[in-house]
Amino acid sequence: MPDTSSSADSELRTREFLSAMTRSLDIAPRFASKVEFAGDGELASIFVVSDFAAAAVGTAAVAAAEFIDATLGVEAAVRVSRPLASLWFGSSLRPDGWALPPVWDPIAGNYKGKDGWIRLHTNAPHHREAALAVLGADADKAAVSRAVADWEIEALESAVVEKKGCAAAMRSIQAWARHPQGQSVSLEPLIAMRATPDRSSSDLSPTLQRPLAGVRVLDLTRVLAGPVATRFLAGLGAEVLRVDPPDWDEPGIVPDVTLGKRCTRLDLREPGNRAVFEDLLKDADVLVHGYRSDALDRLGLDAERRRALRPGLIDVALNAYGWSGPWRSRRGFDSLVQMSAGIAEEGMKTLGKDQPTPLPVQANDHATGYLMAAAALRALTERARTGRGFEARASLARTAQLLVGGPRRDGSGNLGAPSEEHWSQRLEATAFGPAHRLKSPVTIDDRPLHWDRPAARLGSSPPAW
Repeated sequence: MPDTSSSADSELRTREFLSAMTRSLDIAPRFASKVEFAGDGELASIFVVSDFAAAAVGTAAVAAAEFIDATLGVEAAVRVSRPLASLWFGSSLRPDGWALPPVWDPIAGNYKGKDGWIRLHTNAPHHREAALAVLGADADKAAVSRAVADWEIEALESAVVEKKGCAAAMRSIQAWARHPQGQSVSLEPLIAMRATPDRSSSDLSPTLQRPLAGVRVLDLTRVLAGPVATRFLAGLGAEVLRVDPPDWDEPGIVPDVTLGKRCTRLDLREPGNRAVFEDLLKDADVLVHGYRSDALDRLGLDAERRRALRPGLIDVALNAYGWSGPWRSRRGFDSLVQMSAGIAEEGMKTLGKDQPTPLPVQANDHATGYLMAAAALRALTERARTGRGFEARASLARTAQLLVGGPRRDGSGNLGAPSEEHWSQRLEATAFGPAHRLKSPVTIDDRPLHWDRPAARLGSSPPAW
């Protein structure tokens, strides 16, 4: 496979992705045309992941520039660092004197069945229990491998999902294109946006230093796209309050994604807690949620109820496998989508590997997060003009389709671990210990993103603005 990693080719690919992303959001082309991409470096993949990363970060920054233009009358210049954008798609944190816990549960991973490969996602205890119950295996990787070997992969996938677990059989790009869910996702827009009939007056106080000052963002998201979206909004000055259930944790990721946020806990199944959440929603400008498509409906918090509580609400929702088709309510994560949509199989086949070969980072998660942030900014721009609320929908599977539809590389890469020049020299006093944070991947009007709060522990703040 020819390598197309020259700077000129990379710039062209990045701008093609940027055009597709901003066009889906109906951002005026003049804003996208002024973005400057700087620096070189490629993550090792047959897919053009670094171009994709730069374009996604650029899209969120372009949406911020449009918001600044609409609210302050200033045309802000946007500059994106290609290497930093790629590095932020990994981990943005380097602990100083302590270590991050492992991201993956010991049982999570790829296993070979009778007729192919399957991935089990077991980071959440109830997902691990579901997979082990189906397999009749102990929580031991060797025992799980032996049990999986007796299954046909699609039968095991269905059984785990039916047990409310998370699994994905490895399919080829061609098989995914023929699959009913792949066909449904292919017909969906990259980002679906629509104005809602309800209105509210905007009471914002933007400045060039903090464009989203006064904007309140209620964050009902977990690993990983939603937290990336709200982290970007916090970097522009929004007040972000993350809400988790009482028993949820993701220790290997929380220090990375809670930057700039306050974090609280509420059990939305409990009427008293749900009433507290509704009070929070009444004063929110933006709600970002990553629950499965019917989960909030079952809690009595469907879209109509949310708009009634907060007219003019900007409601940004995430789903793993799309918003139509038979899998629209299926639990999913980026690592699973990469198996389903053909990414892992394509990497394995092209590079001659003997096991699934996914992307070097969770690129669908991160790119979708920046697209969600862009959607929120785009909606804030329109609400400032018209007072109208907005709904936006994104999915990991649809984002993956954009990447898979792009060109290919030879699988090589020259962007390894971050060097000293990529790290901020200022220590961040996170709740977990001191750490260095990667420098901002973007500047807007020559100002880098800036977060007012260090990374916090889940549940460390009261449920109040």
